[in-house]
Amino acid sequence: MTGIIKSRAEILEEFPSDYTVVDIETTGLSPHKCCIIELSALKVRSDSVVDKFTSLVKPDGVINSFITGLTGITNDMVAAAPDIKSILPGFMEFISDDCILGHNVSFDIRFISANLKKYFASEFTNARKDTMYLSRRYCTLPCHKLDYLARHYNICTGGHHRALNDCMMTLEVYKNIKKDVTSSLNSLL
Repeated sequence: MTGIIKSRAEILEEFPSDYTVVDIETTGLSPHKCCIIELSALKVRSDSVVDKFTSLVKPDGVINSFITGLTGITNDMVAAAPDIKSILPGFMEFISDDCILGHNVSFDIRFISANLKKYFASEFTNARKDTMYLSRRYCTLPCHKLDYLARHYNICTGGHHRALNDCMMTLEVYKNIKKDVTSSLNSLL
């Protein structure tokens, strides 16, 4: 473990057992110029999935070949999907006031927040935990990308860059980091 020394209780607070894992896929990197094309979430209680939400989202424009190559999501796949204005209220109802868990979660939250402001004059206020941050803080690895961490923990990376699959990978990475940190703390007692 690196950084400022924290008490055992403070460290364990960084690892809640009830949360919602969130991941999105987009047409690009800018939340103001690009669109969400897939939203997924896993509701987790006591570190076990109890419910899921997933939907493709019809963007304002077209999905370019780079994004299709990365995600596997095609323009045909989203042609009949709901638009973000239609699907976002149900997604927000699903996550409710849960703590949000994601990998590089600020990326996802920037897109969700931009759409909440644009269509509903609303703010995204949920607490959040980031597996990338936790990995950088507690794991001495040369890389902290989701697929690298998944391979490190022997987690299947099939379907990487599809939102629901990335939610599952993030959840398993989180549980492994939590287990490692808890084991390290227990060995110090």
